[in-house]
Amino acid sequence: MKEFESEQKTGHAAHLHCVLPASLRPFSDANAMTPHLADAAQKLQRKLKPNLKQAIIDSGLKDGMTISFHHSFRGGDKVINMVMDVIAEMGIKNLTLASSSLTSIHSPIVGHIENGVVGKIYTSGIRGELGEAISAGLLKEPVHIHSHGGRVHLVQSGELNIDVAFIGVPCCDEFGNANGTQGKSRCGSLGYAKVDAQNANHVVMLTESLATYPNHPASITQDYVDAVVHVEEVGDPAKIGGGETRLTSNPRELLIARRAADVIINSGFFKQDFTIQTGSGGASLAVTRFLEDEMVRQGITAEFGLGGITSTMVALHEKGLIKNLLDVQCFDGGAVDSLSRNPNHVEISANEYANPSSKGVAVDRLDVVILSALEIDTQFNVNVITGSDGVIRGASGGHCDTAAGANLAIIVAPLVRGRIPTVVDKVLNVVTPGQSVDVLVTDHGIAVNPNRPEVKALLEKAGLPVFDIEALSERATMLTGKPAPIEFDDQIVAYVRYRDGSVIDVIKKVKE
Repeated sequence: MKEFESEQKTGHAAHLHCVLPASLRPFSDANAMTPHLADAAQKLQRKLKPNLKQAIIDSGLKDGMTISFHHSFRGGDKVINMVMDVIAEMGIKNLTLASSSLTSIHSPIVGHIENGVVGKIYTSGIRGELGEAISAGLLKEPVHIHSHGGRVHLVQSGELNIDVAFIGVPCCDEFGNANGTQGKSRCGSLGYAKVDAQNANHVVMLTESLATYPNHPASITQDYVDAVVHVEEVGDPAKIGGGETRLTSNPRELLIARRAADVIINSGFFKQDFTIQTGSGGASLAVTRFLEDEMVRQGITAEFGLGGITSTMVALHEKGLIKNLLDVQCFDGGAVDSLSRNPNHVEISANEYANPSSKGVAVDRLDVVILSALEIDTQFNVNVITGSDGVIRGASGGHCDTAAGANLAIIVAPLVRGRIPTVVDKVLNVVTPGQSVDVLVTDHGIAVNPNRPEVKALLEKAGLPVFDIEALSERATMLTGKPAPIEFDDQIVAYVRYRDGSVIDVIKKVKE
């Protein structure tokens, strides 16, 4: 009987070869594309890998490829260093490292640049020892510093082709359904990881907890995942909300926040169903506190709060003052808890958030965004990437994305930091162009971009301390003196990419 079936099959295939055009192929076997279906055990367990090394081997990772990571754990991330150490042990070289952002915790990457494992970097931010080393010219290839929305654009345009994405999650089942709201080390929204999962050629999930199938809700679903590895730790959630996401009690920052709230209230955009993003930074986050009383007094509610969501934003949501939270990244544990319990706290991807080539992004619906700055110049250009010494120590993040999309982009910053002016004649490096910035709020006064005369008139009518930005720059210089210019070599250590992929500036090596 089997001989007959074989002959029948062979004869049938031969017959099809005769009648089919070259563009079509004849049937050969029920599981030709899916050989794992022939083994019941393999069918269900095929994605589970015994260890990270085996997952990397099976991914086909080779010299010169591109690997990616997300930064939902921020300063508490434990995945990048773990993966890079295993890759180094395997002898793989000259990789492009495409992490959505890098922090001080990732200083071991310096060693992987020195040993040839990392040859190129794409990221939105670099801090600590890694930033110092790159600023000193360690990496032969200039780093590409992009915005959050710009990263998605680079991925989807094909410039940044991710060969293998390594995605750390607290909770995942054996088929790859994962979220950030369950398990031990919860990080909340996986908005940046979603983009990598959907666009990478091969996706490896690293998880602390193997959940029963189907794990739901699933931020990243099984149809994007190639491999799952159970590891001891993916991150420390206690370090997600430190540093630049702290709540402030600093009197100067609170003064700036109070003034920024007054700007919003009197700008013409503070009305029923307004929309807002508060960004990171002590003064930025404190603005939310000051808006709350006025929202209650006037009976105004916001349609949505956007971006990296914090507990302060959650508090307004749960009081009914902000109807919806659109969350690309949780900035603290309170936001993680809210995402798991509040139906109108919605997880969104970085593509939905800020990609300028997307068919529709949330930043385009913003009325107001509050943003920080390391420097701002008299043309309202903003630097959030290099410090006063020219060293890379910040992040582009969603700065230029939100400034471009919002109806009112407000920069909050002290006039001086220590003996260093924040308002200068010309910033060291431009991340956000002045044409996208509307108002500067400092502890010494407010400046309005000349291209927004209607906003300036409203603020002056409200009695707020409005000055020309040149006057604020002069006052800053009077307080600090004129800093000696930084000397740079000709070597370019980083390209600053605008959200559309163009190069808005270059960062040069600091001269020793």
